[in-house]
Amino acid sequence: MAGGFFALLDDIAMLMDDVASSAKHATTQTAGVLGDDLAVNAAKASTFSPSRELPVIWAITKGSFINKIILVPLMMALSYYFPSTITPILLLGALYLSYEGVHGIWGWIFPHEDTHNSQKKMSEKAKIRSAIITDFILSIEIVLIALSSVNDLDFLKQIIIVTFVAFVATIGVYGLVALLVRLDDIGYAIANSAKSGSFKQKFGLKLASLLPIIIKILSIVGIFAMLLVAGGILLHKIEILHQIAIQAHIPIFFAEIIASIILGSVAMVVFDGTKIVIDKIIG
Repeated sequence: MAGGFFALLDDIAMLMDDVASSAKHATTQTAGVLGDDLAVNAAKASTFSPSRELPVIWAITKGSFINKIILVPLMMALSYYFPSTITPILLLGALYLSYEGVHGIWGWIFPHEDTHNSQKKMSEKAKIRSAIITDFILSIEIVLIALSSVNDLDFLKQIIIVTFVAFVATIGVYGLVALLVRLDDIGYAIANSAKSGSFKQKFGLKLASLLPIIIKILSIVGIFAMLLVAGGILLHKIEILHQIAIQAHIPIFFAEIIASIILGSVAMVVFDGTKIVIDKIIG
């Protein structure tokens, strides 16, 4: 009896060891999407008034949890019963990420004031809804990338690891977003508690001034993270692209960026061009 009990404990320990190791690998694989998720949401949250930042982040966080509750069992079921659907969904997600990345670069080169103003005029509920929809798309990629990194394990371990990665991603991303958007308040609190002209006051004021710079850096990192993640999926799932990169002696890093930019540009021309034509017809 005791031997059976200790054997069970040993099995559980081995399972948790496998899960911990695989979860670390899966989290590393999703780092690019998580970086993008952090950048996008930090930038969006910073557009709200200080009194509404944390309530808005909490509303988006709840939406993100609901997204994960829907997506984890759905993607696990598709993986188990219809595994052939996973690659097309991954590729569609990669195409979306490429499109968003190219759109971001286009926005740097040709800033569009009308778009910026229209975003400012959006209601709080509309901005939250937009953020949750974006989170839904990124969550699909997070779940599928995590799943693809552990698809050689048995199904129970896959469920545990993918669920762990999905929910830790939400807590980590939105926890950091909440910290970032309150960085200026933390800085001012430090400055106000210090003597005038002291190092502590200067440090607090400097900390408060860093938020716009951090948001800008995150937006740049986020765009390139999107392109890299998308490019990685495209090169791994479309063999001809991988072969072209090898035959042309292009380093994989650059090949991923190039593939993502090319396909993202095509998607932007098709999608945005179609939208313009439809708007002209309706207008």
